[in-house]
Amino acid sequence: MKPTAIFFLYLLGCLTLGALLTQPLLETGWIDFPPHRVMSRLAQAFMLLGFWPLLRFFRCTHRRALGYGVSLRTLLRSIAWGWVLGVLMLAVLVSALLLLEIRVPDERAFQFLPLLHKSLQALLGGLFVALLEETFFRGALQSAIQKNGSLLPALFWSAWLYALVHFMKPQPLPEGMVPDGSGIWYLFSRVFLDAVQWQHLDSFIALWLAGLLLGLIRAHTHHLGWCIGVHAGWVFVLQLTRFLTDENPVSSLSFWVGSYDGIIGWLGSLWIGALVLLYAWRTKPTRAATKPASSARSATATR
Repeated sequence: MKPTAIFFLYLLGCLTLGALLTQPLLETGWIDFPPHRVMSRLAQAFMLLGFWPLLRFFRCTHRRALGYGVSLRTLLRSIAWGWVLGVLMLAVLVSALLLLEIRVPDERAFQFLPLLHKSLQALLGGLFVALLEETFFRGALQSAIQKNGSLLPALFWSAWLYALVHFMKPQPLPEGMVPDGSGIWYLFSRVFLDAVQWQHLDSFIALWLAGLLLGLIRAHTHHLGWCIGVHAGWVFVLQLTRFLTDENPVSSLSFWVGSYDGIIGWLGSLWIGALVLLYAWRTKPTRAATKPASSARSATATR
């Protein structure tokens, strides 16, 4: 729990710095972006700048602790196969949503050039997002927690924080509100108020289970290749699904999807939860994987 709290405070500090600098940066007139995007980008910049010092604090700067302790060939091959697996996983969920008419195709989106552009954007964007998030959550955070405990707390808390941060995003200011001190404070406070809304519970559970599955994959394979690939495949399918389909406003089964993106929700939770149980049953983590990293190193040194 302690490393999780430190990681959360780190994210909170980056968001706070982003909020403090949003108004002065907007007042310079150098940029012309909505305030919520400026705050979000500033927070992300501080996260990147402080990531290495954070890793040094947790003594997780070596490749193996971060999940990159394999050859480049193995890593790339695992990312490729993981991407295929991730696409197949969510293709099953999306197919169910289409069959149940919870989502319906948008015929206007089926044009070759726009679809090609969106596919490339989803592919590259998915790989970028997966690389960053997997390095942070399944690499640094999971390793840091496991050094001070066992695998189960590392899986639980890394997945919990992974799910939580998806809802901690600045949203646009209400119509007519200016980005002065009170407006920026409104943006900052809404980040936390929106994150704990009950209507997000189904999507939160789905994301927590997704983080749990990725954590299990990390524990079993001992590197991030498959995690990055699966995560990137998920992002690819989610972005294409939002581009090619729409929510069906008259569907009586719309409660199966959440308000987060109209795709993941209770149905997604059931599907990903089934995958978690199946993967945990088929690939029970090795005894070495469930030990804290420090204990594993001590055992190696005595042999």
